[in-house]
This record gives sequence, C-alpha cells and structure tokens, in this order.
Amino acid sequence: MSVVSQTNSLTLAATPFETYVNDDGEPARINELVLAAFSQTETDVKVKVMRQAFLGSSVRSGKVDGEYAYVDMGQSLGNVLTSEVFLPLYLYAASKDADVENIKIFQHLKRNRVAVENRFANTPNFRLLKDIKWSRNPSTFDAFRQLADDRAPYLVTSELLIREFNTLLANDSEETLHFSSQPLIKSGFQLAIRDDVANAKEIIAKFNAAISAMQKSGEYNTLLGISWLRKDINDDGIADYVGHTDITRETSLLKTAYRLDNTPTSDKSLFVINGETFSSKALADEKLSSVSAEVEERISLLDATTYETLLQRW
Repeated sequence: MSVVSQTNSLTLAATPFETYVNDDGEPARINELVLAAFSQTETDVKVKVMRQAFLGSSVRSGKVDGEYAYVDMGQSLGNVLTSEVFLPLYLYAASKDADVENIKIFQHLKRNRVAVENRFANTPNFRLLKDIKWSRNPSTFDAFRQLADDRAPYLVTSELLIREFNTLLANDSEETLHFSSQPLIKSGFQLAIRDDVANAKEIIAKFNAAISAMQKSGEYNTLLGISWLRKDINDDGIADYVGHTDITRETSLLKTAYRLDNTPTSDKSLFVINGETFSSKALADEKLSSVSAEVEERISLLDATTYETLLQRW
C-alpha cells in the first residue's frame, strides 16, 4: 500500500494488530489514518506489515525508514524521531463479571489470571507487574478466547477492541463485556522515523499538521468508524466534540466519544460537525438533522465468521 506524490520517499513498517494494522484486506484503522495523512503531504509513502521479530532490525539496518504504528510501552528506542500521538491507545481490564468496573489500577488484579496479548506482555511496562498471573496469547482472537472459555476471568486489551467485540456480542444478542472504570495504561500510536532519514523532522511536522486537520474536520470519525470524538480544538483546555454527517446522528451518544487527548469536557465544550463549529449540542443537532436519521446496524471490524466459535461458547 502506498501514497504517491512528488518529493520525499519513505518506507514504513508495522506488525499486524487486529483492526489496527493489516495488509490482507482486513480492517486496518492505523493504515488508513497514516495513508490519509500522508496523502495531504508531499511524501511518497509505502507501508509494509512484518513480524515483530524482524521489525526492529529492519529499522536499524535501513531496510525500512521507520515504524508507522509505534506504541511506547517503556521500550528503548534510539536514533529515531517520533511524531505526536495520532491515535491514543487505552488499555482496560475487561470481564464477563460486572465487578471489573471497580478496578482502577493493576494492583486490583493481583493474584488473578489475566489474559493479554504478547505484544503487550513482552514490554517493559508489563514485565514490571509481578503479582498478576498473566495468560499470554499470540493474537487478539486467542486473548478473547481465554474469556470465552472461562480460562481467565479478566482480559487486558484496548478500548477500541473491547468496543468491537461488544458489537459482535450485541449483534448476536449476547451480554456484552464490562470493563474497568478507567484505563490501566495510556499510550498511543506514533510515527517513529530514523533520525538519519532525509528531511525526517519536516516529514513528521507535516504529518502532525495533517493529522490535526483531519481530527478537526471529522475525517477521523469516518476513517475510525466512530460517531463522536473528543479533542480540545481551540487550545482552551476543554475537550470539544467532533463529528461528521457521514457517521454522526442526533441520536449518537456523547458518552461514547473516543478521547483524542486528555482534556476534560465541560458545559463550555464546542461541537464540530464537518469542520463547522457550533456552541451547543442543539445547534449541532440542527446540522445533523439535515441528513438521514437512519443508521445501518454497526458491523464489527472483527470478523464475525472468525469469532463465531467464541460467540457460540459465550
């Protein structure tokens, strides 16, 4: 996959991560965000997906210029320049049991068996957590299977993956997962480009600017498939709500807004639809009322056929 333009040329790589990074035609939110952002800059970009075992050495040896889905989990990363976080990653504890909603910190999971993907378990941040019985899994499917088979009462995974699995469950009329009252770890996806790459600083600056514009215009909503996003768009320290008429409706719940930064909402929060700013939800609804109120049933980005066996065991 590539974006073609006229000046700089770049090859970036990442490891597969279900619904985020793929190269086989499956949903890949990070691929879409990165390619859309670079399409607005003067950079010819090719993205590659490779196994974790080869990614680091490929960057160091110069086979690729950097990573396009780097997540800081305490690992050392030398001689690279990083972009701003372009998509936050919030890791929650999830469970069939509603008691998980009382969990606020990792210590509350002490002495419990907890499913987790290897991509997280093999990082410094997780290796420091000694009092939890980690059940490590090579894939997202295997991690969710731990819950389905009741082999682990808890799962630590991303908020967006929990949402996608809950969509599968809801569409199958099954009880959805509960999750912790707050994220246990906050990180995010970034570009990480070797510092010896020509014009690396300029490339990252243009990428950051393109991402910011996409987040404010509502293009992010359509690429992510999320009705409302939260972000401080005018630097007043208050999060505003961003939507787009392609996906946002008057009935879309503000409480489901995905946070793009750490600012809190207030009664002074603005509402931005298709890049147009409104001072209240009522005025935003007038804009939204101009489009059809009908919304097709939300289809999960997780493949229903692949996960059918898990739903049968639920």
